[in-house]
Order: sequence, then structure tokens, then C-alpha cells
Amino acid sequence: MNIKDLLHNAIVKSVKQLFDTDIDTTDFQATRKEFEGDITFVVFSLLRHVKGNPVQIGTQIGDYLVENIDLVTNFNVVKGFLNISINNSYHLDNFYTALSDADFGFKKPETDAATMVEYSSPNTNKPLHLGHVRNNLLGYSVAEIIKAAGKKVIKTQIINDRGIHICKSMLAWERFAPKDENEYRETPESTGLKGDKFVGNYYVRFEMEFQKEFDEWLKSNEGKKEFLKDKNTPLADKFNDENNGEIYILKPEENIEDLFSFSELKLFKHNFKNEYFTKISDLGNKAQQMLQKWEAGDEDVVKLWSKMNQWVYDGFAITYKEMGVDFDALYYESKTYLLGKEFIAEGLKTEVFYKKEDGSVWCDLTSDGLDEKIVLRSDGTAVYMTQDIGTAIQRSKDYTNVNSMVYTVGNEQDYHFKVLFFILKKLGFEWAKNMFHLSYGMVDLPEGKMKSREGTVVDADDLMQEMTNTAREISQEKGKLEGYSNEEKENLYKIIGKGALKYYILKVDPKKRILFDPKESIDFNGNTGPFIQYTYARIQSILRKAEFSLGSEGGKSNVTEVHNKEKAVLKQLAEFPDAIQLAAKNYSPAIIANYTYDLVKSYNSFYQELYVMCDDLEQRKFRLQLSKKVADTIKLAFELLGIEVPSRM
Repeated sequence: MNIKDLLHNAIVKSVKQLFDTDIDTTDFQATRKEFEGDITFVVFSLLRHVKGNPVQIGTQIGDYLVENIDLVTNFNVVKGFLNISINNSYHLDNFYTALSDADFGFKKPETDAATMVEYSSPNTNKPLHLGHVRNNLLGYSVAEIIKAAGKKVIKTQIINDRGIHICKSMLAWERFAPKDENEYRETPESTGLKGDKFVGNYYVRFEMEFQKEFDEWLKSNEGKKEFLKDKNTPLADKFNDENNGEIYILKPEENIEDLFSFSELKLFKHNFKNEYFTKISDLGNKAQQMLQKWEAGDEDVVKLWSKMNQWVYDGFAITYKEMGVDFDALYYESKTYLLGKEFIAEGLKTEVFYKKEDGSVWCDLTSDGLDEKIVLRSDGTAVYMTQDIGTAIQRSKDYTNVNSMVYTVGNEQDYHFKVLFFILKKLGFEWAKNMFHLSYGMVDLPEGKMKSREGTVVDADDLMQEMTNTAREISQEKGKLEGYSNEEKENLYKIIGKGALKYYILKVDPKKRILFDPKESIDFNGNTGPFIQYTYARIQSILRKAEFSLGSEGGKSNVTEVHNKEKAVLKQLAEFPDAIQLAAKNYSPAIIANYTYDLVKSYNSFYQELYVMCDDLEQRKFRLQLSKKVADTIKLAFELLGIEVPSRM
């Protein structure tokens, strides 16, 4: 029984005996560092049951605990907080139990029930970028934490391999790819580019060509007239004659840009550009035709689609390996959207959905506090919601033991997932009540926001390489790598660089936006990955030097009294199992990251004040064992974050 359960039972009894009152809950927290004690009972939580002065109530309960619980040695009351001191024997017994447990803090599954965690879910028209890095690191870590907390986990992704954005890359490659003397277009193999980067370049090329087409059309008289004729826009009043509703026609020398404010032009141009793509643009029409041919199974289009998607998959595989993430199951939008269509057809019969006059299909969620949501376009083509409905249902068919799903997707999709979960409930799926959107904030750089269409994204491969390069520069400046081979050095730079990147991103609560600074993340001081990795390496160095004496001494130390610095480490170690459970409950790797930092701070404080290799044999044995357990716990915690720890730095 852990100390909280023991004290809970004792306090429930004390309240019954002292105040003739029954309670069933107690409120504990860690004792603040400025006060003496190991655990604090919040007396204020009793005041709705027991009337009186909280200091007096706390004192009475404290006296009861000292008299009746052997492990309680002392107490003090500060306002409404009862700070309880626990016998050293309890901390030492807990420590030696943990010392012999290689999987300390980890629980084995007690049932076959599983959680499916989705992350990454890229589009096959571009390489993974910085936003995907946070997504992958977060999803992978949450999956590992849930597994450590004692539940089976299936890691998955949905690959968005169909849609107009995919067709844009395909069309651009067909139109603009240079050919060799044999009339073969360039490929990833012929250019030496990773497949995902190669295809991504053609997505950017499409957008550049489309922008050029749009700008040229907008300058034409036809474009000017079309741009100004919509009377329902915020700009209509400026250009519609109030008497007869005629459109004001610009003179040839006039430019639209000169007649609008920047903000209104930006808003209207964005909406108008989408309409131009759909109804007027040659490139837009060709891309839409390609999508329709793909959905109709056109042999040539499907062949091109398969070839270019495979280029991207090959590129993704390299990035995932370098990032250190994996998946148990893969799903493809090109397959699951069809199942979504089937269930939408069924939902029309049961009136979960309804059809508008133009043939589009919608779900009315206004009674649930949401809006109406389109699930099929008027031409019968699928939208993202169609695919997500089909994917969720397919997963439940494939893995019947899955009773909950976690979607790792940025917070710009918050509304989408609210709608998805409501629709699945309306379709009658019981498991839909256990779906969770792990919503996370975006990642910004000091240079500003990334834009895929403009080719200004930070490529994930380039970022990881930059982190390795930065680690190399800083490590060489410190000059502590004597005796390392070049291969060992390069491997260490990768471990430090990727560890810095992962820790910097994962230490932040998922809901918060991040401003990522690569150099700041590779600081060897403070709350960073390299700082924690360095502490682990330092402990390994201590253990290597002490290996002979530690091995010969073996067994449990006879130490019964511990220094306050040692006790602080013991208490921090004991919190690891609770940290895992809390992180799993909140889907937050930040809890594990910051727990590890607090453990390292406690250990470094102990290390700086007390000599590990002291003369007293039993004391030395205990301190070496304590150091080893700290290192082992750092390694376990960092495994949950997907971070390696080097044995030397």
C-alpha cells in the first residue's frame, strides 16, 4: 500500500473518531520545499464536513497520526495544510523495492482492451515539416506512455493519399517536369532527391503557376469585372451603383489593388481566388478533372497516382526512421473514404443525414450546439469528414478490442473532431464516446509562420540535420570528446541533437503554442534534453569507476539514516509511477519531461553536496545504488519520450 492510501485510511478513521464524521475522500499534495514534511494533507477540504479552525483540526489529526501510524514521525500545520513527515524506513523500503524492478513505474495490461493512437497522418503531396515533427513526437510519446500505464496500444496513421492537393502535384509533374533525351520526365532517382521532397517541389510549382495565372487574369478586363460583380461581398457597395445596381467598370489604367484597403483586399481575394480555381482557372479545371478521373478509376490517372505516392512513401520511411517513430497499422484515405460513403448512404435512410437540392449531403448538428456539416459534395465526391467516418469504422472492425481512440491533430481542427465524434455517436457506435482529440498548438520559428504552398515550410529532415550540426558545433566548442572515433562522435551529435529537439517540443503542454529555437534547445544547462542527457552520462561515468567496488559489495545497504539531499532524491524517484499514470490520463508527455528534469535537479543537488565515493562502505554502496536508480529512471522516462541517452558525453 502506498503512503497516500495508508494516510487516507488513517485520516478517515481519525475524522470519525475525533469528530464523529464520515468522509470518503482526502486531498493530498507534495509538501512545499520551504516547509518540513514529505506529504501534505489539505485540511481545508474537510471544512465542509467538520466545522472549526483548520489549524486546530490539522493539529488534532496530526497528533492522531503520530500516535497511531508508525511511519509518521512528526507533523506541522501551516494555516490549512498539515505537513506530515514520514519515517526514513518507508522511503528506504520503497527504494530497495524499486531498485530490483527493471521496469519500475511500468504496469502490465490487465485486460485485452486497447487504445488506438493516431498520429502523423501526412498528405502525399509534400514532405514532413516542423508541424509534423511535433505531431509525430507527441503521438508516439503518448502511445508509449499509455502502454507504460498498463493498457494495450495500437499506433496508427491515416495517410491522406487522395484529393485535389494530390492531383495538383500530379498535374504539375506532367506539365512542367523536364524530360531527358529519351523523353522521360525527371524522377527522384534521376535527380537524387528523396521522393517526398521531389513531389513536394511539384506541389509548390503548381501553386506558383496557378498564382501567376490568377494574377494575369485579374489584371484583364474580364477579371476585373468578374472580381467586382458579386453584390454580397463587403466590397460591393464601393462598386455597385445605388440607383440601378450596375457595376462600376474600372478604366484600363485603374488597378484593383489601388482601390482597396490591404485588409479587405486580402479577405476578398482569398475567397475570390478559391472561386476562380473552381470555376475559371485552366489549371484548376484540369486538377479537378484529374480528381474525378481518379475517383472513376481511370487507368492512366491511377497509375500515375500510384507511382508518385510510392515516391512519397519511400521518402516518409526514411524520415520516420530518423525521427525514431513507428506504426502498428496503416490506413489510406483512398480506401477508407469508400466505407464512409457507404455509411453516409445508410445514414440517409435513418435520417442521420439529409440531402440538399443540389445533391450535397449534410448532417444537422444544430440541436447539439454545432452547425450543419457537409459529408458529401453535390457531385458525389468525398470530403475529409467522409474519410474520417470511414476510417474510424474500419478501425473498429479491424481491432475489435479497441475501446478508445486518440487523434493527434493540431488545434485548428478542434471543430472538425467535435463534429466527427457527434456523427459517429448518431450512427450508433458505442465506442464513439471514448474518442479523444489530442489537440496541440502550432510550432512557430523566430522567422515566422510556415506556408506549404509557398514552399516556406521547415523540412523535417533538414531540421533534424540542423540539430545534429548545432550539437556538433557546441560539443566541439566544449572539447570533451577526446578518445572518441569520428563515428562515435557523429553518433553522439545525432543523439544530442535529436534529444534536444524532442525534449524541447515535448516538455511543453500539448495545448500550448511553441516558439522553437534550435540553439536554445541545445543548451547544456537548464530544462533541456542535453542537460538531462549529460547527467545520465555523468552517472554512468561514476558507475564505471566504481564498478569493481559496487560489484563486490552488492546487496542491500545497511544505511538507516539519510541526508535531506538523499531523501529528496528518494521521494522524487517514488513519484515516477504516479507521473506515468498522470501523463497517460492527461495525454501529456510534458508531465514525464518535467518530472525527469525535477529528478535530475534533485540528483545534481545531492551530487554537489555529498561525495558519492565516500569512505564509509555502506554509505558509498547506498549512494552508488541511488545514482544507478536515478540513471535507470532517466533512461526509462526518456524512452517514453522517444529520446536516447548516451553513456558518455
